[in-house]
Amino acid sequence: MTAKRTANRPEDVNAALAKTKGPISKFIALNYRHFNAAALLDAAKGYEDHLKAGGRMLVTLAGAMLTAELGISLAEMIRKDKVHAIVCTGANLEEDIFNLVAHDYYERVPHYRHLTTDDEQALLDRHMNRVTDTCIPEHEAMRRIEKVVLEEWIAADRAGERYFPHEFMYKVLRSGKL
Repeated sequence: MTAKRTANRPEDVNAALAKTKGPISKFIALNYRHFNAAALLDAAKGYEDHLKAGGRMLVTLAGAMLTAELGISLAEMIRKDKVHAIVCTGANLEEDIFNLVAHDYYERVPHYRHLTTDDEQALLDRHMNRVTDTCIPEHEAMRRIEKVVLEEWIAADRAGERYFPHEFMYKVLRSGKL
């Protein structure tokens, strides 16, 4: 006895394509039909079914992924009620805040693997802090944030209040001072 094969029949793929909404869903339905790739299609369908049944979605992220500006794509999913909670290590919280206030002043360093000691010193002399392939401008990012955090820190000290570092950052972000 042989099992009835249904997963990759053209009519099943066409039905899946007809039900999909966006270009990524259509691409996955058309191209992720076999071997390990089919697991992604199954997971996507399971995700859709879970949401349709009233389920909630929790996304977990490593802190380093935040610098990839995942929030841009996650924001749309949040607005469409497809993501309901996010858990993150917060390992790169400071870089996200630097990006928030100084993004337009960042400089890409596409040849960063080939920088000489003199090249590195020249960046440092310009107060450009290199993180792999991108330089964060010290005065536009760190010093600007430092000033506002220091104000919050002094105010808390005078009031006899204590906060964790991330709580200070949250207060600064909520204050609108940046």
